[in-house]
Amino acid sequence: MTPLVDLTSKRGLILGVANEHSIAAGCAQAFAQCGARLAATYLNEKAQPFVQPVADRLGVEWTAPCDVREPGQLEALFAETRRRWGGLDFLLHSIAFAPRDDLHGRVTDSSAAGFATAMDVSCHSFVRMAKLAEPLMSDGGTLLCVTFYGSERVVEHYNLMGPVKAALESATRYLAAEPGPKGIRAHAISPGPIATRAASGRDRFDELMERAAAQVPKGQLVDIADVGALAAFLVSDAARRITGTVIPVDNGQHLRA
Repeated sequence: MTPLVDLTSKRGLILGVANEHSIAAGCAQAFAQCGARLAATYLNEKAQPFVQPVADRLGVEWTAPCDVREPGQLEALFAETRRRWGGLDFLLHSIAFAPRDDLHGRVTDSSAAGFATAMDVSCHSFVRMAKLAEPLMSDGGTLLCVTFYGSERVVEHYNLMGPVKAALESATRYLAAEPGPKGIRAHAISPGPIATRAASGRDRFDELMERAAAQVPKGQLVDIADVGALAAFLVSDAARRITGTVIPVDNGQHLRA
């Protein structure tokens, strides 16, 4: 009997692996365990030594640099995907960035330039990826991104990323609707707080983790493997009739006021 989550022969592109502890790494591991063929990106030469060992351990077929702020790099990535594979079945967008001063200050005080940068890297890059992926997903496919409940509730110290993630979730719904007739699905995964390198740079993140632990059963927070399990299901044929969702994986934290 074929396993419910079988990704054998599916080709997936992973953007956002920073190291072995990143959410994208947890998703990549789940994809690999389910039989997917994978490619992964690294931000630049400085980041490659942290990403390549993860890629090698998981059997990632190839890696490439991709900084969405650099003109042409994203386009080059998808051109390489076409050259190597001829098509694409799923992609994961797990990248976010905001200038430090804007990230740590009030939304009210955010600069126009900082807001635009955060929106471009953290949200519009997903839209750009969807456009580039669409012609490669001739047999349908899945677009995944990563969000956070600070998109719909005010989370202390989450600041500028709240409005940005709200925009990302809205974009996900449009990306599900517009290429939907071609069999392309889109989802936003919303994990609870996880101690990744990116998250640890957030002001007073340890307090956020403590509050989350107090709100969930037995204080059990989610980890990157939990996110990966959901991601693998969503890109599988078992989820072929599900699209346009924002799905929490937070051990029920989103239920609490």
